[in-house]
Amino acid sequence: MRFLRFPALALLFLAAGFLSAEIVWSPQTGWRVEGGLLDEFTSEDGRNALEMMNKARTAEEAGRAGAAIDLYEKVAKKYPSSVFAPEAFYRLGNLRHDKHQYYKSFDAYQQIVARYPSTQRFNDVVGRQYRIASELGDGARNHTWGLIPGFRNREKAVEYFEQTLANAPYSDYAPLSLMNVAKAHQRLDNTEEAIYALDRMINFYPRSVLTPDAYLKLAGIHASLVDGPYYDQAATNEAITYYQDYMILFPGDTGIGSAEKGLADMKQVLAESKMILADYYYKYRRNYKAARVFYNEAITVYPDSEIAGRAREKLVDVDARLAQQTPALTPGTGSESGAPGEKSSVEPKKEEKKKRFFFF
Repeated sequence: MRFLRFPALALLFLAAGFLSAEIVWSPQTGWRVEGGLLDEFTSEDGRNALEMMNKARTAEEAGRAGAAIDLYEKVAKKYPSSVFAPEAFYRLGNLRHDKHQYYKSFDAYQQIVARYPSTQRFNDVVGRQYRIASELGDGARNHTWGLIPGFRNREKAVEYFEQTLANAPYSDYAPLSLMNVAKAHQRLDNTEEAIYALDRMINFYPRSVLTPDAYLKLAGIHASLVDGPYYDQAATNEAITYYQDYMILFPGDTGIGSAEKGLADMKQVLAESKMILADYYYKYRRNYKAARVFYNEAITVYPDSEIAGRAREKLVDVDARLAQQTPALTPGTGSESGAPGEKSSVEPKKEEKKKRFFFF
């Protein structure tokens, strides 16, 4: 075969899908090629690749995984432009996975995606990569030489989920990968990265069945960052926004009850924060106008709450104090005292006018 004399050219044709040959295995006949442009192997390289593949599969069927791995690796390395190369990588990935060599297994599958994207096994390969990432994310340990378990490596799980997403951004595995990236980052206490993954999820895949859950998780993560009413309320506002968006976009979803409770909790914290600010201006600054603003905001945030009731009671007193601070003007004259039309005998100094104006 001429293609086998020019490996780079043959590899290009394989990747472009021009060689649509399919290889089939049976114990009686071994590997054989069906369809496509490679109906048979007439070159020495072709015969050698076929012989190695038959020996490898025989060893695999006999349970001699180590020998099979060695032979499949030789086929993949020596004959990368062969029609057998994608199958060799595929079987390498399977055997490595069975031996808990997750890193080498994933890399073998990645060779197929990168070199032979037109393979009929593409979706299967991406699914197997997703499976490896999921197992590592759940705490599986990579085994050195297939014998010695290493440490748990959820950072590697994140890397593999991201690679799976990049390999097949329009597949069903893409939103699943992003959700698992967020989950892994949460386990690693990488809160910002988890939020970023979920944000990509709802923006890139708004129609996915996982999107409602992503909104709820985003709200929950922001809620977990809330330290209470005495601290900055940026996280509280973010949580409220995501709870409200979820309830508007997915009114019939099963998580509505959880969202309603979460929203109520966040409104409680935010309203209490407004009350704390209002009380501060009322008690310590005697700035009743500012206090009035924050009492009203507490009511607006959570109008049906006990906090809103307290805020309304406070407003009665605040309005009374504001009325006491504002002198009644004599109608028609603009004077503060004296009979109608009578000029006040005492004129306030200009400095006092300025101070009074600035205070109010």
